Amino acid sequence: MARLVTAMIAFAVYLCVQVNCQEAILHVSINGSTDNGREYCIWYNPALNTLSESLGKAELYQLVNMTSIELCNDSGVLPGELKGKAVVVMRGTCTFLAKARVAQELGARALIIASKESVFIPSMNVSQHENITIPVALMRYKDMLEAQQIFGDSMSVQLYAPPVPFLDLSIVVMLFISVFTVTMGGYWSGAEERKKMSSELNAGPAGKRAESGDVSLYSPVKVVIFVVLMCVVLVLLYFFYKWLVYVIISIFCVASAMALYSCLDALMQMIPYGKCSFSCKNTTFEVRSLFLAAFCITVAVIWGVYRNDDRWIWILQDLLGIAFCLNFLKTITVSNFKICVILLSLLLVYDVFFVFITPFFTKNGESIMVQVALGPEAAGEKLPVVMRVPRLFPSAASLCGMQFSILGYGDIIVPGLLVAYCHRFDVWTNNSRKIYFASCTVAYCVGMIFTFVVMILSKMGQPALLYLVPFTLVTSAVVALVRKQMKQFWAGTTYEVLDSTREPLLQDGEPEHTTVGRRC
Repeated sequence: MARLVTAMIAFAVYLCVQVNCQEAILHVSINGSTDNGREYCIWYNPALNTLSESLGKAELYQLVNMTSIELCNDSGVLPGELKGKAVVVMRGTCTFLAKARVAQELGARALIIASKESVFIPSMNVSQHENITIPVALMRYKDMLEAQQIFGDSMSVQLYAPPVPFLDLSIVVMLFISVFTVTMGGYWSGAEERKKMSSELNAGPAGKRAESGDVSLYSPVKVVIFVVLMCVVLVLLYFFYKWLVYVIISIFCVASAMALYSCLDALMQMIPYGKCSFSCKNTTFEVRSLFLAAFCITVAVIWGVYRNDDRWIWILQDLLGIAFCLNFLKTITVSNFKICVILLSLLLVYDVFFVFITPFFTKNGESIMVQVALGPEAAGEKLPVVMRVPRLFPSAASLCGMQFSILGYGDIIVPGLLVAYCHRFDVWTNNSRKIYFASCTVAYCVGMIFTFVVMILSKMGQPALLYLVPFTLVTSAVVALVRKQMKQFWAGTTYEVLDSTREPLLQDGEPEHTTVGRRC
């Protein structure tokens, strides 16, 4: 117990003292001129000090270019050479803290570190940097070379950090995408269940359940194995990202093309026109289905070819991602609320552990989940496992590259499995008002809004399942308790055949008679 309390205190202290780095702007000019100046992206840590919010209020420094040294000590620097000036040095073997101390002791007013590697700066502990009073920033080495070619040795610089907009409209777009996908995926799952029940009733007592190709999670052991495999895959991606990322990309192209076809084909079947078909080797092909398949494959191939073009490819990625999530929620089903509780609870622990706990064990202090989701810059590739919407309000980060609000597919699929189960339960109980489906969907929407509020207030990414799982599970349980259907809701349908090798689920003590048409 004492160890648990100690760990919780340490975790709280960690969250309090760690300050993430932020983007800012380096204005380079000749003697502070704004007419011919250039601006470059830099990263700084507000734990050390704050920068001015506008160029007009930013202090002007003459820049000394010392990218030939790392400034781990004062060797190679003439006395008074840096006094009252800004200095740029190379990133190297010594820490940022060591460089900052040397630069400050030599009288420098600002330190800029040029990096040929990833621009990631580890989070800094405030207590370790109390004696550093000068601004410390990181910039790309190629940007420094460009500035040197344009302005020569007579460069003057100003560092400033425009305020970040409190709320970006991309969050609203992301909220719509997530709620729309969960709602439609849950509705589709229930509609498919109603269709299966109708086909069984029409077939009569001797009718068999139609083969749908769906996969059902019905065993707690299988759920545990599934979550363990997810952990193993995530850890493997962390250590072998530059190889496995191409495997995931290939799988996504195939799976998303099939999912897009499944979604569009369901819509196309509602159109009674254009059903021209032909036969080949005793197989009938519908012409419009062939054109649809070609279209879906083309979309997936275009995404695969242009996946790193951030200007527009995010549209295709989100389209394929929505189709993937919808098809997943239609195809993968959970048999009862007990499985939902086990699955969502385990994935909640999985999400929190890999976001909040793993920074204690990684070398750079970053979480494994964030590193894998965003991808190391050196790899040049990102996993297609997130919805991406570009930020609509300009900021300093725009100079550093196109900035996106992101949401993982898991934050849609995992709660979506519960929403889909709620709709199927409404179908099983012949609930025309769809009270379970509606309440769970609203709970998901509220949970997502709460997640975004916490993210905005804390100014850091959040594991969405930390909020979505309690909101959806508690809401569904409360509805079942109020309606006095918890026993049925917990156990699931009594006639649902979940696997061809298993008998129908029966309540204890019930005779094994035909169960066609029975409901909870």
